Amino acid sequence: MPERTLRFKITQDGLVEETVEGVLGQSCHQLTENLEEALGSVQHSEPTSESFLQAQENPQTISAEVL
Repeated sequence: MPERTLRFKITQDGLVEETVEGVLGQSCHQLTENLEEALGSVQHSEPTSESFLQAQENPQTISAEVL
């Protein structure tokens, strides 16, 4: 499982910038929803390149032969 990182930058005027790393697709919104509600209203949201990627499923097939 890839490492997921949330970074917060708080400026002197109280503005909080949040960056999500290691999360593919739109699931970052679900991950940060409660934090954003606790911090206040979201004024701006900008997707990262990771938000346009989708997790790939790697199904594994195990063959068994019964004799």
